[in-house]
Amino acid sequence: MRHEYFIPCAPGVERTLFKEVKALKLPRAEQQVGGVRFVGETQHAWQANLELRTAVRVLQRLARFSCRTDDQLYTEARAIDWSPYLDPDGTFFVDAQVRDSTLTHSQFVAQRTKDAIADWFLKSTHRRPSVSKDDADLRVHVHLSADRATISVDTSGESLHKRGWRRYQGFAPLGECLAAAMTLEADWDRRAPIVDPFCGSGTLLIEAALLAADVAPGLFRKFGFERWPNHKADPYTKFFEQTAARMRWPSKLRLHARDFEAQHIEGLHSNFSALAELPASGAPTAEQLDRTLIAETGNALDFPWQEGWGALILSNLPYGIRIGDSAEVKDLHCEFGRALRMQCKGYSLALLLGDKQLAHSLGLKEWASRELRNGALRCQFVSTRLA
Repeated sequence: MRHEYFIPCAPGVERTLFKEVKALKLPRAEQQVGGVRFVGETQHAWQANLELRTAVRVLQRLARFSCRTDDQLYTEARAIDWSPYLDPDGTFFVDAQVRDSTLTHSQFVAQRTKDAIADWFLKSTHRRPSVSKDDADLRVHVHLSADRATISVDTSGESLHKRGWRRYQGFAPLGECLAAAMTLEADWDRRAPIVDPFCGSGTLLIEAALLAADVAPGLFRKFGFERWPNHKADPYTKFFEQTAARMRWPSKLRLHARDFEAQHIEGLHSNFSALAELPASGAPTAEQLDRTLIAETGNALDFPWQEGWGALILSNLPYGIRIGDSAEVKDLHCEFGRALRMQCKGYSLALLLGDKQLAHSLGLKEWASRELRNGALRCQFVSTRLA
């Protein structure tokens, strides 16, 4: 049976997500504002959750309708058959987003939807599920825009940026989905060395390693659909194992990391070591991981660049908002850009910067840029090849 799905992503990442969706051959895919829509079967939802690197979650749409009153919302929500997604003794949570509509309060919209779901179970089973914000068996999303409502169930459960490998958080860490987007958009053949001289907790390097090894980012975690009454556990286990079996650790890949904070380097090693726990026969050993990652404490400006290396410099530079003084950050970009121009001919760059002015501070001759969001912060993703 086919269903309509919507895959939201961070602002500015829609194009990258659409490329991923097309590469997976998810059927009837369409890029939209805020994400990608497709129409497919249950196995396609499994695949999207397991393999998409830039997706925030995978929503299965159940109903779309005109909605000007809370009674309309209640009636339509109660008309849905909820039995495939939730047991009457289970737990659920409703999240609502509202804009440009007659109904203006998201909490009220969520509450009326909760009432409808609970009443449906009470009438159908004489039992009613409980509401739980944390670790709910089912998460329901209501999107109300211009008096049009969409009710969806979240096949993912927790946000897909929660890969399951992170042991160390660090200061203002880069999100996994954004790191994956940067890596996918970089000029990189998945074999050349990568250098991150401002590595923090190592999100960019770990996402790059997963990409190079063809590791589906969802292999570390569980998903919301696994708790649904209609979940087919045996076919999913087979599908999961087939996906995991593709993994091949790239023995020649080298990832170079540097950070001024010793605790970041220690945290990076802790995060990177989690890759050895992948549930796959091709998971890297601790020895392979040690050969791949070369990490040290130090100043990014003193990194020993090698002539003719042809590496990718993949990094999230300080913005001067969360970390660092703005004047110091500008000076840092000027000095860093000078080092790149003098020592890194033939290298590729893929950098996340606080704004376009900081891109100019690097002193590059030409570059491509696009706006991305790192949480609530507007940033510039800058890419080029140093001539």
